[in-house]
Amino acid sequence: MATGYRDASGAWREVPGTTLDAVLEAMGADGEPPAGDEHVRCIGAGEPPPRLDAPARLLTEDGGELDIVDALPPDLPVGYHRLVTHRDDHVTRLIVSPRMCFLPERLHTWGWAVQLYALRSRESWGIGDLDDLGRLARWSRDLGAGMVLVSPLHAPSPGVPQQPSPYYPSSRRFRNLLHLRVDDEQLNETARAMNADRHVDRDAIYRLKVEALERQWGRFSGDAAFDRYVAEQAESLVGYANFCARRERGHADPDRARFHMWVQWSLDHQLEVASRELALVHDLAVGVDPDGADAWVDHHAYANGVSVGAPPDEFNTSGQDWGLRPFDPWRLRAAGYGPFIETVRAGFRHAGGLRVDHVMGLFRLFWVPDGCGPDEGTYVRYPAADLLDILAVESHRARAFVVGEDLGTVEEGVRADLARRRVLSYRLLYFEPGDPGALPENALAAVTTHDLPTLAGLWTGRDLVRQREAGMRANEEGEAQLRARVRSLADVDDDAPVDAVVAGTYRALARAPSALLAATLDDALAVEERPNLPGTTEAGNWSRALPLALDQIEQDERVRGVARALRR
Repeated sequence: MATGYRDASGAWREVPGTTLDAVLEAMGADGEPPAGDEHVRCIGAGEPPPRLDAPARLLTEDGGELDIVDALPPDLPVGYHRLVTHRDDHVTRLIVSPRMCFLPERLHTWGWAVQLYALRSRESWGIGDLDDLGRLARWSRDLGAGMVLVSPLHAPSPGVPQQPSPYYPSSRRFRNLLHLRVDDEQLNETARAMNADRHVDRDAIYRLKVEALERQWGRFSGDAAFDRYVAEQAESLVGYANFCARRERGHADPDRARFHMWVQWSLDHQLEVASRELALVHDLAVGVDPDGADAWVDHHAYANGVSVGAPPDEFNTSGQDWGLRPFDPWRLRAAGYGPFIETVRAGFRHAGGLRVDHVMGLFRLFWVPDGCGPDEGTYVRYPAADLLDILAVESHRARAFVVGEDLGTVEEGVRADLARRRVLSYRLLYFEPGDPGALPENALAAVTTHDLPTLAGLWTGRDLVRQREAGMRANEEGEAQLRARVRSLADVDDDAPVDAVVAGTYRALARAPSALLAATLDDALAVEERPNLPGTTEAGNWSRALPLALDQIEQDERVRGVARALRR
């Protein structure tokens, strides 16, 4: 852990002694080290094989077995193997990695970045679902897009109130029940009536969908595909389903757990169908709900008494505490990285790509002890080389590229290391100086993100008004600089209409040579509200649908204009 660090302005900050003590306690420094530590070894595929200290038996992932005298064979397949020494039956998890992530040749396309909850069609039950996602993907493909970047589909905990933030998951391995397309003659009219309100009422939607799904479950008589899914997901699914049943019933309930397995199978099937239309780029959150399923199932791998956040910077002058539970780097390694492997693998399922939120967290995370403010936190370092090796294994297995969200405070050398690993950078026109034509090729380039002002909100000043209404300390100077940047990019006058600003800005983005370009539907539709105001409990956070239904979006000339600009 760091006893001091440089903040976003370059100033040195000493970490309080109370913080250091709290972090040490969260890591269990006063007790015994985690059992099994150092029983992991990562090697590169095709690299000169390392020599062994003692004869051993190699158990390969595919069930093979080989006696090793002094050196590993040079042609070990990529994957997870076990090495058992003859002398003392000491077991080492041997991870053979391609080192670099999968990256298609000549990757050069564009796509929409969409908050799925906000994307509703006339058949939706008040919230965007996987059928809507498939429809958007199909329509986008016809416009010339090559991907859809979708907000995290992670599962929140069951029951009400439902967690609104897709970045505050109960489980990163399983999906959100609310995104399941449901059809029920008794409830369709009531549920679809909720589309009239832009507010996404997750609690009401949850009650209706659970009622409909319970009816369907009562008629379910079994399916071989369901049995295969349960066997494939194994203990991970069992643990998740038991958590959900206990959360709802207060005790173990095998039938209720089976219901949640069936719901996840249904979600998995609908997601697989949607992925046939176009490459879906999923989003992997940086941590989990401390009271959620993953923290319960893998309690041995998470750190208690701390949460993940970010130190103060120019746009969040008080810093941020996201309330998410982080992996404990020591305990995670002692677990053979199993929980991390399963988390990443789930992110790549039915994906053409994976966006890793706050990718710097593979190197270090900013821990905030319980009861402290974000300005009292400190950085804790992670075994980045091992985690990146695992990311490369799973990327190649899924044949899916990786985008690392590397915005904010990034320590020296991280971007270069990620580039060597063929992890695409994440670049925003808001913050990149100069002409977009100078942006790197190995990157995803966009204008803004869910945590930053939309073009309409920035240009009209409405975003600053909303910040003040939410009690934020608005950075008026910073937003004025962003507005000037946009005026220059779009090549417009100060009194230009929003639609002209949006069109001009995305024409500028199209000049970027980056492998991927992303446009938000919020910008294309001139939405003034950003999806999320960080650090606030503003009622619209993660709960405001797009102003037009998908049926109307498909005919909107503003949206088509942005698509024409980005169709390279």
